[in-house]
Amino acid sequence: MADDFADIEIFVTVVEAGGFSAAGRIVNLSRSAVGKAVSRLELRLGSRLFHRTTRSQNLTEDGKLYYEHCHRAIDELKTAKAMLESGRRSARGRLRVTMPVLFGRLCIAPVLTRLASAHPDLELDLNFTDRPVDLIEDGFDLAIRNGAIGTGAGLMVRRIAHEETSVFAAPTYLSLKGVPPTPADLKDHHAVTYCRAGREQRWMLPVPDAPIDNIAPRTRMRFDDLDAIADAAAAGLGLAWLPSWLIRKRISSGALVRVFPEMSPFITDVHAIWPETPYLPMRTRVAIDALAGEVVKLSSTPSEPPTIENVDR
Repeated sequence: MADDFADIEIFVTVVEAGGFSAAGRIVNLSRSAVGKAVSRLELRLGSRLFHRTTRSQNLTEDGKLYYEHCHRAIDELKTAKAMLESGRRSARGRLRVTMPVLFGRLCIAPVLTRLASAHPDLELDLNFTDRPVDLIEDGFDLAIRNGAIGTGAGLMVRRIAHEETSVFAAPTYLSLKGVPPTPADLKDHHAVTYCRAGREQRWMLPVPDAPIDNIAPRTRMRFDDLDAIADAAAAGLGLAWLPSWLIRKRISSGALVRVFPEMSPFITDVHAIWPETPYLPMRTRVAIDALAGEVVKLSSTPSEPPTIENVDR
């Protein structure tokens, strides 16, 4: 029976590889050995599976029918094996994850490293990049993306958290320049903005009972690094539109305060994306669940100190 199944696997490989020689390279057998395996299978079945010539092998009608059933059967066996693996209590094997640089370092990597500590057989391969990545072609198990995402064939998506972005400034700056009463008054203030490839990021401000304002403030400094923008704002060089996950410590210490505390932050979603599969490997499943439970705590705005109006001068 074991030999029967081995010959069936070789037959399926010949069909999918397009020939005996190509199949031999895949299963590490000679072309002659592959041909003998197929001949044994034909003898047992009492039916010819291939029309053979010196240059090609084409499936017979019986061969086409037999291949369809064998292909489905092998897929079912692989699915059953994946189900058993996904049912293990302990995640194991290598997990390849790609994520944005800063958000990944501050919000994603801490969760995954704690997960690896809890699962000794789990290996992490973390990729930090702000460039687009082809999840399937580049061989990643999981991707983390901030903001709007496009639709892609063969991909699954789960929202794991949200990102809150607001206008922040140092109390020293606001004491010197004053607090802008409304977003329209931003024109009278200096701003430190994000700019990459010549495109300056506009500020999205959810004004109550009105459409979101898309504002281009008067810019004093332009950086292509959010961390540098946060440092400049904390140094009192101007207002900045920043995500709360980046400046949690600065908010908690009072180094930065929200400029419009009565205004809701601008919200964007954070998603986990992975290749579609009938049964998700346990290592990927536990990673997504852990991220969904923990990242929201790291990405939301922490408790803030008093606003500038109540800060002792």
